[in-house]
Amino acid sequence: MPISSPSLAQLPIRRLTSEDLLACADLAENRGWQREEHKWGLLLTAGTGYGIDDPSGTGLTACSVVTSYGPGLSAIGMVLVAERYARQGVGRRLMEHVIEEAGETPLTLYATANGQPLYEQLGFTQTSRSEMVLGRFTFTTPAPAVPVRPATAEDLQAILRLDHEVFGLDRTPMITRLPAFADHLRVAEVDGEITGFAAAWPNMDTHVVGPLIARDPATAQALIASLAAATDRPLRTDIDVRHTSLLGWAKENGIDTIATTSVMVRSLPDLPGDWRRRFAPLTVAAG
Repeated sequence: MPISSPSLAQLPIRRLTSEDLLACADLAENRGWQREEHKWGLLLTAGTGYGIDDPSGTGLTACSVVTSYGPGLSAIGMVLVAERYARQGVGRRLMEHVIEEAGETPLTLYATANGQPLYEQLGFTQTSRSEMVLGRFTFTTPAPAVPVRPATAEDLQAILRLDHEVFGLDRTPMITRLPAFADHLRVAEVDGEITGFAAAWPNMDTHVVGPLIARDPATAQALIASLAAATDRPLRTDIDVRHTSLLGWAKENGIDTIATTSVMVRSLPDLPGDWRRRFAPLTVAAG
């Protein structure tokens, strides 16, 4: 049963640190999400966390994380409210605080069906949709013969240039964390030019493929197949629904849709960059 408390609106919102990682994971678990401690570690160090402490003195009432890509865009993710405080305006208050902190910076987020009405009331509009797909890759339908290899330290500058071009903004602080954060990082290379890259990072009992940047669907398929061959875990990723050929190929190989989300923006007509070469985010929490 929801807790009615006149003091909820007065509870202070504070910045979270890496020391709040377990409290964030506990809150996620409270709402039926996986704990995802590895991902929380990245988000709380690369981004800015906001939280409301539980008035009972234990854990968090609510939290969210904002990943900044400069004045051009910030991504909001992991918006969570404890079950006992749900539907009492706590989530709205936290979001209004995050929006105020962002100032003139445009915002983006991936919204579930439950969260989308609130975000629309706060000025967000839908620009596309994404399918979360999950499964054990079967290699039933082979990927095109695009050369793919493990990334090396010498590839980093080329990866950063390609990512900036496709994402539309500089996300060097996030991309440079990939070699340590991910278990596998692959590049596609044709005639000495890197035409795509993708990482697979550990998340509970799966490997999440993201980011996935590629010149075309064939290159994206080759990168996913290479990552699938490197792990015995199920693969999970989030693919823009406009990439119908990639989604179809993934499903032919046992990676099926388990959820859909709406990609939303605020103070922008659409996301920057080139969606035709942006196949999957690093994580929906960070864009």
